[in-house]
This record gives sequence, structure tokens and C-alpha cells, in this order.
Amino acid sequence: MPNKEAGLRQKMKLPELIDILTTQTDKDHGLTVYELSEKLAERDINANRKTLTEDLALLEMSGYPLSYRREGKMKAYYFGSGLFEPAELKLLADSVASSRFITEKKSRTLIKKLKSLTSVYIGESMDRSVFVPNRVKSGNERIYPNIDTISRAIREKRQITFRYFDLDTAKKRVFREGVRTCSPYALTWNDGSYYMVGHYAKRPGSPACFRVDKMDQVTMTDTAAVPVPESFMLKDFMNTAFSMFSGERCRVKMWFGQSLANAVIDRFGADTMMMPAEQGFTVSVDIIPSAAFYGWICSFGSKAEIISPKSVRDGFKAHLDSIMTKYLG
Repeated sequence: MPNKEAGLRQKMKLPELIDILTTQTDKDHGLTVYELSEKLAERDINANRKTLTEDLALLEMSGYPLSYRREGKMKAYYFGSGLFEPAELKLLADSVASSRFITEKKSRTLIKKLKSLTSVYIGESMDRSVFVPNRVKSGNERIYPNIDTISRAIREKRQITFRYFDLDTAKKRVFREGVRTCSPYALTWNDGSYYMVGHYAKRPGSPACFRVDKMDQVTMTDTAAVPVPESFMLKDFMNTAFSMFSGERCRVKMWFGQSLANAVIDRFGADTMMMPAEQGFTVSVDIIPSAAFYGWICSFGSKAEIISPKSVRDGFKAHLDSIMTKYLG
């Protein structure tokens, strides 16, 4: 190696040492100064025991999570808990793997980046443990640029335009008519999919929802966005919109059997007021009536009942009648 290039490699000693400690050590796998010297030599960097000991002391003084454990008379050095604990990385990797809106290709790329934040040993365990069966993934590789454009539009208070599509039985895109114009309020994650919530002129009465992975040709315009209503709270909206269906909200009173307390708390939050009632309790919450809401109520069978208003109760009855017509001769 020419002297100039060798000199440049030597200047990379500390960054390379940090990389070795980050990717090849953890609390169960340490490296002695001799082993570290060998690892650096593989990268064309010379380091003796004395200089390496000084380098390790410098890393510790600089705040790196350097630790060691005794292996006989030697110290085996390793990086302890860094920016993320192994369990935190596992949680993030599981979230990426289970997200419908992230494509298979992007999922692999993101998990690979997460693995680079820890040792190869923990990375290997993540490979073995991250598994989500039968998860349908999006095929829209434009999801990242879409999110970036929508986020910019929210920050700069601008409108966006886009085409919206569905998939047919051949898994081909079928675009809905026309170009949509929206003023985005927020981006949110629900049931494995990513949604944009915002003002849509054709549904002015309440915020509209669009799945980001079904949006195409997303463009930020120069037109100022319709201001976010002062009354809009994303958390409240998420509690009222079942499966992100849009529509007019109304106050709905429901009865639930006592065994469904956990299900109600999971859906509406721990601060939901549950009033004692015969063989159970009642709740009054804001709901956007939809087929998804009726399906949720249906899942509890006779252990749940819509009490009021009459319009929602009648809507549920009509929903049940439409199902029964498929099964009655």
C-alpha cells in the first residue's frame, strides 16, 4: 500500500474501531486488545496494545458505552447498551415486518438498517425471531416519497393532489375517476396501514381518510391549505372512525356485557366512562356509523347492543337484514 494511502487508513483507526465494537461485540461477546488489533489489521490499519488501550480510554471519555469483562488475565471489551436496547430493536423490526403499508423490499432494507445498529449476534437473533405469518404487504414502492410529500405539505400548510386507486381481481390498479385535491391534517397508522387525514371538498362535513399506499402521483401545490379546524383532535378522530371510515359523527349509547370491559377500553381508551347497568355497563361515545362499526358490534353477538340514537340502531338492523338476505332462501 503506498505510504499516502496507508497514512489515510491510519487516520480511520478510531471510526473503524467504533464500527468493530458496535457490530462485533455485545455484553455476551467481547474482544481483547489483541483481537481488536487483528480486526483492525484485516482493515489495513496497524494498532499495538499500547495505542489501542489509549484509544479505548478516549472512547470511554467521549461517552461511548464501552465496558469490559474479565477473560482470565485479559479484558474483553464490548459496547454495552447503545442508543437502542436489543428488545427495542426487536420491537421496531417486528413493527416494520408487520406493517402492511411497507413493501417487502422496503421491509428488508429497513430491518437491515436496524440490524446495523447492533452486534451481528443480536442481528442474527432478530432474523430468527422476526416473523409475521400471512401478512399482506403493499406493492406501492412510492410509499416513502408519498409520506415525504404529505409531511412537507402539512408543515408548509399547502394542498396536495393525487390519484387514488383500488386493486381488481388480477391485482391491477384501477384508478378512481379524477384527480383529488386535499388539505392534509395529519398522517396516522391504523391496523397496519398508513393513512392521511385531511379536508376533502367532496366531504366537507368531516375529515376524510385516504390510505397512503393507494395514493399515486402525490404532488404538493402552491395553493394554501384549508386550515385545520380548532376542534380537530387526531386522537378523538381515531376513536370515532372504525377502520378509518369517514363520515358524520354522532353520540351513540351502547350496552355491553361485563366481560367486554377490556374490549371497550382497548377501543375507546381508559378514560371512557362506563356506567353500571343490568348484567353489564353502558357507554356513550362519539362514533362515525359505518359497516366497520356495525361489524365490530356484530362480533360480540348478544353481549352488545346499540341503545340510541334510533337512526344508528335502525342502521345496524338494516346491516343485519342485508346480511340475512344472503342466507335466507
